[in-house]
Amino acid sequence: MEYRLLGRTGITVSELCLGAMMYGPWGNPDHDDCIRQIHRAFDAGINFVDTADAYSAGESEEILAKALEGRRDDIVVATKFFSPMSADPNHGGGSRRWIMTEVDNSLRRLGIDHIDLYQCHRFPESMDVEETIAALTDLQQAGKIRTFGSSAFGPDRIVESQWISEKMGLGRFRCEQASYSLLSREIEKHVIPACRRYGMGVIVYSPLGGGWLSGRYRTTEDLTPDSRMARLSARWGGFDPEADLNQRRLQTVNRVRAVADEAGIDLPTLALAWTLEHPGVTSCIIGPRTMDQLEASLGAVGVRLPADVLDALDEIVPPGTKVSPLDPSSDPVGLRPSQRRRPRR
Repeated sequence: MEYRLLGRTGITVSELCLGAMMYGPWGNPDHDDCIRQIHRAFDAGINFVDTADAYSAGESEEILAKALEGRRDDIVVATKFFSPMSADPNHGGGSRRWIMTEVDNSLRRLGIDHIDLYQCHRFPESMDVEETIAALTDLQQAGKIRTFGSSAFGPDRIVESQWISEKMGLGRFRCEQASYSLLSREIEKHVIPACRRYGMGVIVYSPLGGGWLSGRYRTTEDLTPDSRMARLSARWGGFDPEADLNQRRLQTVNRVRAVADEAGIDLPTLALAWTLEHPGVTSCIIGPRTMDQLEASLGAVGVRLPADVLDALDEIVPPGTKVSPLDPSSDPVGLRPSQRRRPRR
């Protein structure tokens, strides 16, 4: 396992970060099995784990608490706030009111006295980000968090946040968590360069492209109603295997698979290893649901791709581009139709 500095925080984290989103009813409701997976990851050298308050309504944090017993001092614990935690309109977002409440909720669920990395899950579009940064600075000074970061911020938001911190004498976002895979390379254009300019670490999620690069999907017939694709897409209006976009994804995946086969590497290992080749990437989040999935992801440890393989992949998906024209999980709010079309009279 390789270890890298998380930006300029002085914190050293493993190149693979264990994502806990699938631990709990969202993925695996068996707490004992989840704990076994977490311990296996720790034993393999992973010292970095990422979760969020909203994952399975806090149950992911509670599972992690059990797994951390006796190991807390060796693990860098990251969690997030922002997503709604109830129907109450104030139980979510980036306000000082909510942050000050929810950090204590996460600390209680995690069973720890401080959070190593506290992340704003999305940019607070409806308010001044200064409010968010000031609250996080106070939490850092109070010792409840060690450092803080952002997630799914665009390059303009990253720069704006850094400017506000400098202008107001506040703490700074020290890392950005962003979607990054062979199917989605757009952060190479502006997000990663902005982070490198400000000494921020970059933690990437969805390295398998939401499951497209898992090796399970070769033809339209593999995209069944119970597949990960269909289940995840239900959040954004459903899933049509025959849609041009999904056919384009399949074609791209099969071209990448051919490169992997020629290199003698299985597809998911190649996809994970590829994200770690970028010098601006600090750590790649793996999000297993089962022990088999975890073991498969651990297979990427120590794998480095030769230049000819990287060149071949660049031919399939050029740097800075993506196969999906719109990703509602990470694209800026400004790209939504409601934000770029005048109301009809």
